[in-house]
Amino acid sequence: MTDNILMSKSLSLLTGLILAVATLHGQTPAAAPTFEVASIRPSAPITPEMVQAGKIHAGMKIDGARVDIGNFTVMQLITKAYDVKNYQVQGLPWMVPTAQRFDVIANLPPGATKEQVPQMLQALLADRFKLVIHEEAKDQKVYALVVGKGGIKMKETVPPPADGAGPNPGVTGSSSMTINTNKGGGSEVSTGTGLRQKMIPSADGKSMHFEISKASMALFAEGMTPLVDRPILDMTELKGEYDMAFDISMQDLMAVARAAGANVPAPDPSATDASDPQGSIFTAIQSLGLKLEPRKAPLKMIVVEKAEKAPTEN
Repeated sequence: MTDNILMSKSLSLLTGLILAVATLHGQTPAAAPTFEVASIRPSAPITPEMVQAGKIHAGMKIDGARVDIGNFTVMQLITKAYDVKNYQVQGLPWMVPTAQRFDVIANLPPGATKEQVPQMLQALLADRFKLVIHEEAKDQKVYALVVGKGGIKMKETVPPPADGAGPNPGVTGSSSMTINTNKGGGSEVSTGTGLRQKMIPSADGKSMHFEISKASMALFAEGMTPLVDRPILDMTELKGEYDMAFDISMQDLMAVARAAGANVPAPDPSATDASDPQGSIFTAIQSLGLKLEPRKAPLKMIVVEKAEKAPTEN
């Protein structure tokens, strides 16, 4: 009798689970958010005249219901859509820095928030570029950016006055990057986030002097990653924004440019490799009271299975 009761209860539980699963599968899943309207066009080539004028349409800005993306490759659009860095995307052979760039102008639907923009970009890439991806977790060789034994040698950025006009808090990146050049060959880049970077070549042309203001350690690590042979992850535990100055040899910078596909002169046979621990890039980081430690870390990877080079028509 007891066995019959237990069996009856078990069957009732099993039936309930089956019905629950069937009910769940019968429900229509919530549709992924999409842009109300989106336009994708090839970016205009950046010319010396545009640089001299001081305005380049580049970066990403979300202002109210409008999303403005300028001068992005498909690879860069993928990184924004899936909230990853370039080194976390295993792209197709044509996904290189010199690939075609695009401008995207899109409107959010009523009630949508900027936090939903990445999902909308995912839908846009799948629809217009026929993007198909899958995710993997892999242990990768990385550099951990940590504080050196002697402590940092940078100054924390002084915040602007309370009544000062700061950058628009609704802006991520800047769609209106400003570049000012001078006769000496130097330049100053500023974005809508408040970050500023000056680049001044040395008199003998052998090095480039960098002055950066309002940079978080995460942003600094991301910016230095293309200069070395593996991703740099911020493990400093420094939470503020900093002003810093350092020098990098032209040979190292040209080596990085060559790796990115730029047509630059062949290297000096005696030059140090850009990823050599004795090279100027590592020395520059050490001059800030920081250092790079080789480690392994698990990283989420976006593996591109399929994508078109050009979008479907608007």
